[in-house]
Amino acid sequence: MEPAWSLSATWIGARTRIRTGTEPLKKTLADIDRATLRGRTVLVRTDFNVRIESGRVLDVQRVEASMPTLTTLHEAGARTVVLSHMGRPRGRPSPDLSLASVAAYLGDRLGRPVLFVRDAVGQGGENAIFALGDGEIALLENTRFHPGETVNDPELAATWSGLTDLFVNDAFGAAHRAHASTVGLARAVTARGGDAVAGLLMARELEFLGEALESPERPFVAILGGAKISGKIDVVEALLPRVDRLLIGGAMANTFFRAMQLATGESLVEENRIDMAGELIEAAGDKLTLPVDCVVARDISRDAQTRVVARAEVGDMDRIVDIGPETRALYRSIVSSARTVVWNGPMGVFEIPAFAAGTVEVARAVADACDAGALGVLGGGQTASAAAQAGVVERLSHVSTGGGASLALLAGAALPGVESLSDREYDGWL
Repeated sequence: MEPAWSLSATWIGARTRIRTGTEPLKKTLADIDRATLRGRTVLVRTDFNVRIESGRVLDVQRVEASMPTLTTLHEAGARTVVLSHMGRPRGRPSPDLSLASVAAYLGDRLGRPVLFVRDAVGQGGENAIFALGDGEIALLENTRFHPGETVNDPELAATWSGLTDLFVNDAFGAAHRAHASTVGLARAVTARGGDAVAGLLMARELEFLGEALESPERPFVAILGGAKISGKIDVVEALLPRVDRLLIGGAMANTFFRAMQLATGESLVEENRIDMAGELIEAAGDKLTLPVDCVVARDISRDAQTRVVARAEVGDMDRIVDIGPETRALYRSIVSSARTVVWNGPMGVFEIPAFAAGTVEVARAVADACDAGALGVLGGGQTASAAAQAGVVERLSHVSTGGGASLALLAGAALPGVESLSDREYDGWL
């Protein structure tokens, strides 16, 4: 059976320019002569950190997102060896975090078996990899089963680099981590005279996020939600000078409310961040927009009774679980006039249907803006899930596979997984 689709056109058109800050352009898979790939062993770092239940892959977005790179290598006749992490096994094998089910899913998608290699760093694994035929694919067991992975152990990276002279990093979701299978492997391969390049997914992620940040068409609107302000302070500070409007939702809005001397009942609040929230309100001026009304409940459960209150009328026993209808209309109005939208984090406890209306409405507003020609980029697993719940994924410009990496990029931080890639020689192409 043939693969469900082909990415030959992507190869031709994906000569993406990747720049990190003032760093030189980085090489991508599209810079590698396709004719040189047949019979060549290529290591590909993907982000298959997905949920597995009863042997089934439940969240397929990240696996599907790497299919263009894997299909391109397969069609070119490369002998592809895939590495990925899953969960946090703390350097010890854990059956619940095995990638065996992902190998089975990949085989189904490609229409041919994918070899699963449990001995990812031993002689048995190497023998299996060296026995691969042209166009065949192997998936190594969870890289985090090895204690050297998360500490970027050079010996572990050198072991993997001995298999290849071409490393493709397609794991944008792990690009902010300096691990052995990302940064260490890239540096080990280049030290041996090989190339470390961005995969097609990595290039696409950086292209869309880079366009949104470096040359946004205006008005530029950013939307931040989620539970905590502490994880997004750097993002808020980095975005404020760039955006025209910054919309806040989710539990992180509660900390801003407290900075405004508003009651938040039993809602989640970061007490040690209240002063900082006040400083951000003062610094942001009219750019910062907070919810004007809220959906509240007495407990976080599927059968909880809800009511809508103004943000100044939250009761002592209330928990804020979503933005209210006035806020939804306000946010929709602001997003509708935007030409660039970046969104990270839900507007409430969207996993519970009774608390999901605000998040779904924002997702639809961003999709409508994209339909009207705006660039709409979503980042983070929860935001991607919200877009899927709202049924608008196909209408958005780009849904990022990386939560932490997209936040780091939005905050202006360097991504080690990108910085370690090979620089592209300047040839006059701009």
